[in-house]
Amino acid sequence: MYNAARAPSHLQLRERVVKLGSELNPSASRVIRVRATPQLFASICEVQYVHAMKAAVIGASGYLGAELLRLLASHPDLEVVTAQADASAGMAIAELFPGIGGAYVGLTTTPTDPVACAGCDVVFVAVPSGRSQMIVPPLMESVPVVVDLGADFRLRDPAAYRRWYGFTHTAPELLGRAVYGLPELHRTELAGARLIAAPGCYVTAAALGLQPLLAAGVIEPDGLIVDAASGTSGAGRQPSATTHHAAVNENFVAYGLLDHRHTPEMAQAIGAEVLFTPHLAPMTRGILATCYARPVQPVTTDDLLAALAARYAGEPFVEVVAHPPSTRETYASNVARLTARADARTDHVIVLVAIDNLTKGGAGQAIQAANIALGLDETSGLPRVAVTP
Repeated sequence: MYNAARAPSHLQLRERVVKLGSELNPSASRVIRVRATPQLFASICEVQYVHAMKAAVIGASGYLGAELLRLLASHPDLEVVTAQADASAGMAIAELFPGIGGAYVGLTTTPTDPVACAGCDVVFVAVPSGRSQMIVPPLMESVPVVVDLGADFRLRDPAAYRRWYGFTHTAPELLGRAVYGLPELHRTELAGARLIAAPGCYVTAAALGLQPLLAAGVIEPDGLIVDAASGTSGAGRQPSATTHHAAVNENFVAYGLLDHRHTPEMAQAIGAEVLFTPHLAPMTRGILATCYARPVQPVTTDDLLAALAARYAGEPFVEVVAHPPSTRETYASNVARLTARADARTDHVIVLVAIDNLTKGGAGQAIQAANIALGLDETSGLPRVAVTP
């Protein structure tokens, strides 16, 4: 019987199997597929060996963990063989998240243990900030690709963690090795990367909107402002006095004034200092970022839209649109939708970006980056169509 946990990783198999006649371990085989070529009349057949890469999710009981499991369930090349979660260790996935349990029959969560992930091709770490810096180093010893969805490896300056996150980084030697996992801006570096720092949700929206215009010399680097609203899932699964239904419903509030943790990451990703104000909106998921900048020289709305369209031409998950995008247009998809306006009256540029905070702003983008690092189709397992209504 096939045992995914004991089967060799895909990368190990790829090194072993050099020709069709190579010896294959039957317990590692997932599918042997015979495919006829167009030269069927000549009885030429191609035999293709198919073996899913093995994935693990650490922090599987949180919202990001659930979104990883949801997306990976339909990934053609990745198979979740380990789901770790300390608080819910011993619980079946079907018990934790009934809506996705049908894809993980028999899979039960286990306590966090990096050693138990040996043999996996990729491990996704979705734990609170400050924890992954202790989990990632041992993973790096035995796992080809590690994707951290927390903040622990996003910032280049270790001193910034003390200022913005309140902890001293315990693995500063890995900061220089981590590749920032925003594919549209760092695709080349992601190819073959071993450690990926998945961006924050707010930063994803702001960077996609502002960085191309700044890099192209369209907007000034000074005076950048980002106002962004997020759904409550961005605060995590653990309820608090400010995130339970009675506090959020029919309410809209700003928080983290001047000191939100995404501020230094946003400045690093965009390439300039930013005044960032986040807001909590009465919705489950989604982010709408409204970004303000001053143009270097007079510019029109058509100029801005053309610049963004040119920059993102061919990108599978970024759509430049003429109308103001809404969060509902990206709901549960890995797509970012952008538009821009030039206001000659105030001499300002406005860029609007809508994403789903859990997908393009979280688990979806992490999988997109992992696909690149593993040499897979970048779009594998990732939805481009939003849930409507």
